Amino acid sequence: QVQLVESGGGLVQPGGSLRLSCVDSANIFSPYAMAWYRQVSGNERELVAAINSGGITKYVDSAKGRFTISRDNAENTIYLQMNSLKPEDTAVYYCNAPFSWWTSRSGDYWGQGTQVTVSS
Repeated sequence: QVQLVESGGGLVQPGGSLRLSCVDSANIFSPYAMAWYRQVSGNERELVAAINSGGITKYVDSAKGRFTISRDNAENTIYLQMNSLKPEDTAVYYCNAPFSWWTSRSGDYWGQGTQVTVSS
C-alpha cells in the first residue's frame, strides 16, 4: 500500500527552525522526484520545494535561502529543513509524489499533512 507519512511539525517562534520528514513506506518513489507543498486554510496548496532522484532541488522564491529539501533513498525519506521561520510560513505541510519535474505538477499521492505554526 502506497503511503507517505509526514512528521516533524509543531509550534515554533519566529526565527526558529523545524525539520519535517516524509517516509515512503512502500519504498516505490526513490526513482522519482518528490515534493513538499503547504496549504493555508481556504487557499490552494502551493509548492514549497522539490527534489529529483538525483538530488537536484528547486524552491519557491519565499523558501530560497531558508529551507533545504533533501532525501535519503536508503531510508526512503525526504526532509524539509526550515530555518528562519516566519509567521507567514504557518500552514499544513504535505509530502507529494511522484512530482512532475518538468511541469511542476503534483503527483497522485499525498501524505496526511503536518501542521507548522510559527508564532510568538
